[in-house]
Amino acid sequence: MDEDDTVALGVELLSKPEHPELSVAEAVDRIETITTNPSMTRTILDEAEKRGVIERENGIIRPQGGSYLRFESDVVTKEGDFSCRRCGTGISTGYFMKLDAGEHGPFGSSCIRKVTGRE
Repeated sequence: MDEDDTVALGVELLSKPEHPELSVAEAVDRIETITTNPSMTRTILDEAEKRGVIERENGIIRPQGGSYLRFESDVVTKEGDFSCRRCGTGISTGYFMKLDAGEHGPFGSSCIRKVTGRE
């Protein structure tokens, strides 16, 4: 994935939270499923703010879009031999987010809830 695709995916991921606000640490936890490069993480946060996707203040991020991922239509499962992108655990059922910027996953059942903000 090139830098532009990484940024687009990260910005879109931040635009679809379950809750009206999250800490910077929670946002970084989600971004780290895309990249662990600190410079790229900052770029994603800056670009999301520049595009009006989020507002940042005092360590809190407030998404501005109001949409979130729906498990029935925006998250799909696939059977196979996968490693979770968040925790690295081997999984046989992978959960993938269908985003405009691309498919993102696989995640295990508990990690998909954390990444989407359901937990």
